[in-house]
Amino acid sequence: MTGQHELAQRLRAELGADAVHTDPDVTAGYSRDMMPLAPNGQPLAVVLPADTHEVQVVVRACAAAGVPIVPRGAGSGLSGAANAIDGCVVLVTTRMNEILEIDPDNRLAVVQPGVVNLDFRTAVEKHGLFYPPDPSSYDWCTIGGNLSTNAGGLCCVKYGVTTDSVLGLDVVLADGELLRTGRRTVKGVAGYDLTKLFIGSEGTLGVITSATVALKPLPQAPSTLVAAFDEVESAGVAVSRVVREGLVPSLMEIMDASSIEAAEAYLKTEVGPAGGCRALLLCQSDSGGEVATRELTMIERLCSDSGATMTYVTTDLAEGRMLLQARRVVLLALERYGTWLTDDVCVPRTRIAELIAGCERISGEVGLRIAVVGHAGDGNMHPTIVYDQTSADETARAHRAFDDILSVGLSLGGTVTGEHGIGRIKRDWLATEIGPVGMRVHRELKAALDPTNLFNPGSMFAMPSPSAAP
Repeated sequence: MTGQHELAQRLRAELGADAVHTDPDVTAGYSRDMMPLAPNGQPLAVVLPADTHEVQVVVRACAAAGVPIVPRGAGSGLSGAANAIDGCVVLVTTRMNEILEIDPDNRLAVVQPGVVNLDFRTAVEKHGLFYPPDPSSYDWCTIGGNLSTNAGGLCCVKYGVTTDSVLGLDVVLADGELLRTGRRTVKGVAGYDLTKLFIGSEGTLGVITSATVALKPLPQAPSTLVAAFDEVESAGVAVSRVVREGLVPSLMEIMDASSIEAAEAYLKTEVGPAGGCRALLLCQSDSGGEVATRELTMIERLCSDSGATMTYVTTDLAEGRMLLQARRVVLLALERYGTWLTDDVCVPRTRIAELIAGCERISGEVGLRIAVVGHAGDGNMHPTIVYDQTSADETARAHRAFDDILSVGLSLGGTVTGEHGIGRIKRDWLATEIGPVGMRVHRELKAALDPTNLFNPGSMFAMPSPSAAP
């Protein structure tokens, strides 16, 4: 306890008293993210550094004291990757919230990790530019958290995930040194791609203190299509045909019957056609003008040929936002029925209907509501389990459903996470998916960069104890 007290005192002296919190009532608020089933502990302290130098101070002090560090952004994650362990220091990057540079001529920007995604997108829009990654929590999640989990979003079908927009990083390593990766040029293949190594590493290899990101020209206002289907299989066929035709909408989302029902009850309006439907596809094109018209006309024809009972296209921006609202409010809508637990599994686009059918089966087996929405354009589905958090029995059944969904996803040739990450909730599933050789390589990389297991120990995978080492 004396050593821990001395650490807190040292950090206050270096960062200022307002940047270091040890009151348990305060630190508890930083102890976990949005994943209700992931375990968490009680941190020794929460620190909020203001710049790279202060991050280095924290890292060196914790390393000297043998106190682990859990990096954290806004806490919007859904895997437990930012969850505290007992006696750790939670390093919160939200005070590092400056956009350091916007370079319109080279279409890039340099940004600190605490900048909120939506604030950054709004800032670059003033220069006629566009930052594509758009997680559903984009109005409060931070760039640092997006980098750590390689977050995706609704636009992934056309623009990819976070890593596809990153040119380079500044990262504080376990010895306190600052590593600069990547470059500011469009092309660059000098050495290993260390930038991509740190993106998606969930704070297990270092602390990201800035990122150089690529920007795109601001797209045109989107046109929107909605298509209703009486059978999920028909919607799946439509998705496959869109992909086969080489069409790349800026957004292609799917909703199953349970998510449609919840959204309609929440919005107090019909989302699909009168009489209901079993699946809804929502597509947008941001190509503008005749190109957008041609894209959505072809998608509309493919949906109709695949069995859509209703299609509707609008170029009105407000109407398009209203239609897309049904997809965006699903999690809020499900809160009316209980606690929600969102899974994250990605399958080949030709297997989406099978995954939804598997979720319907699992729902019947565990006796819990499961609603499925997802990014149909890239196969990343988000089955959401609703349960009573106060009931030990329902919580256990939610656990079972969560694992059963991942099992179905793997059996369909998929992966256990498309954008939320592994964190503390899917550690065993990472081992199942990548196998013993993959796990060995992960551990060797971790040991090379973080030999004392300083950063986020126990997240993603466990490191062998020193006594177990050969």
